[in-house]
Amino acid sequence: MEISAYKTIEKEEVSKMSFHNEMNVEQHEELRQQLEQATRLGNGYHSKVSIYFHDDEGPKRVETTIWATGAKYICLKGGVWIPIDHIVEVKF
Repeated sequence: MEISAYKTIEKEEVSKMSFHNEMNVEQHEELRQQLEQATRLGNGYHSKVSIYFHDDEGPKRVETTIWATGAKYICLKGGVWIPIDHIVEVKF
């Protein structure tokens, strides 16, 4: 999917989004490594990254800090979670 197809949102909007629909998104082949690196940058340097993902309404992009990466979710500042199976790519 074209990067321009992703609607840019503010990080505060993520907590209002729904992730109930099962997603079949084509993920970047190194997504897990991207998430782990973004988490290290977030914790060590408070560096923001662009996260490309899908919620139940369509493709979104948010620029924020990733604080934790778990087995199925990432945690953003403020305890906001995004399911990893809805994430397409992380750009630094």
